[in-house]
Amino acid sequence: SPRRALLCGLLAALAVAEGGRALPQLSDDIPFRVNWPGTDFSLPTTGVLYKEDNYIIMTTVDKEKYKCILPLIASGGEEEEKDYKGPTPGELLEPLFKQSSCSYRIESYWTYEVCHGKHIRQYHEEKETGQKINIQEYYLGNMMMKNPLSEPDQEEKENPKESAKEIPTKNIEGQMTPYYPVEMGNGTPCSLRQNRPRSSTVMYICHPEAKHEILSVAEVTTCEYEVVILTPLLCSHPKYRFRASPVNDIFCQSLPGSPLKPHNLEQLEKQQEMMKMPFRRVKEEEMHSTKEEKFSAIHKPVAVGSHQLLTVGTTHISKLTDDQLIKEFLSGSYCFHGGVGWWKYEFCYGKYVHQYHEDKESGKTSVVVGTWSREEHIEWSRKNAARTYYLREDGTRTVRMVSHFYGNGDVCDLTDKPRQVTVKLKCKESDSPHAVTIYMLEPHSCQYILGVESPVICKILDTADEHGLLSVPS
Repeated sequence: SPRRALLCGLLAALAVAEGGRALPQLSDDIPFRVNWPGTDFSLPTTGVLYKEDNYIIMTTVDKEKYKCILPLIASGGEEEEKDYKGPTPGELLEPLFKQSSCSYRIESYWTYEVCHGKHIRQYHEEKETGQKINIQEYYLGNMMMKNPLSEPDQEEKENPKESAKEIPTKNIEGQMTPYYPVEMGNGTPCSLRQNRPRSSTVMYICHPEAKHEILSVAEVTTCEYEVVILTPLLCSHPKYRFRASPVNDIFCQSLPGSPLKPHNLEQLEKQQEMMKMPFRRVKEEEMHSTKEEKFSAIHKPVAVGSHQLLTVGTTHISKLTDDQLIKEFLSGSYCFHGGVGWWKYEFCYGKYVHQYHEDKESGKTSVVVGTWSREEHIEWSRKNAARTYYLREDGTRTVRMVSHFYGNGDVCDLTDKPRQVTVKLKCKESDSPHAVTIYMLEPHSCQYILGVESPVICKILDTADEHGLLSVPS
């Protein structure tokens, strides 16, 4: 396109115009933007540095001429703190590996499970009649070292020069983001690569409000994967702190006899606007849901006050499967998994809440926290508020949360009574429209609260009847 050809030409000119001075390697990681300000404008005096004499004359195929002023600095990594003597990134991440925690991401077909320092698993569950479960699964990597965080950190401590080496970065939504890589190999053999084992690089990046969410899983080459994890643990290390990369503006001023902006570029932009026209009547909330999840808009897990926090897990649901997912969720055929620490849990709507721990040596230990009985729940709802309302500014109200009772769990050693759990499904507005946050509390011995909060739930709460029972939206 004219825009891309012009930008490529300007970037090539940028390398020449700097007169041989060492520049960062030009790549898609460094964002540039071409502006067409006209003749009367002042160069910015903050941020990226400009000089009036640092320009190149560009000529289009239509003989239009532009004076393009180029930035002197093309990267944003000049403010590194050199005197840091605190814990290494591996030491900062060690609690995540020691507490045996797992993170989950739900997509249209696959669920991804990252058990930190242990394995990465991709699986799909199908429940047949008679509750038989078929599991299709692949391991995208297993941890082969006993201490996955020791090797690079040991090098850094033994050789101070190692700590000065450049930290790898990844372009996430235009933000240059430093990451700490952990390699995991020895996964399920890949038939497309002569049965070589699958392998993954797990990229841990700082995000202050995150709860170790899986931001993305990508197959970069056949059976080799990149998994990006958001964690607050790295944020105390100055070299891994989140920092927005500057967009490097290039200012192209038209010379006498040339239009403000190249004619071909104007035509291209008009065509693009015309192509967007049929979609402009889409509802605003639908427009937001078609956007990719932004790095800066990761859903913040709910604050749980003074209650004892057992488990928190945040995952993201693909926008393409919202309607199908809602139907499967309400039928009990699609279950949420989550958990941080020793216990993980499984919640199947209208069926049960299970708590479990998996160990390679002793196998799977499972506890039934509660099972569904429509009659017991209706009896419970007569004494408890099954629906909570939110009052709008115009005086109308909408359902904000429903509560469901699951009793008759496994007998508790402390109380000699069956475990029971109240599941609270809550509408949670968020900039990340497909996030689901799940947490479990134990306010009393063996009496639990399972919180499930998401913008997706907002779509079904208004179907709740007087007992809080939900149905598929019409």
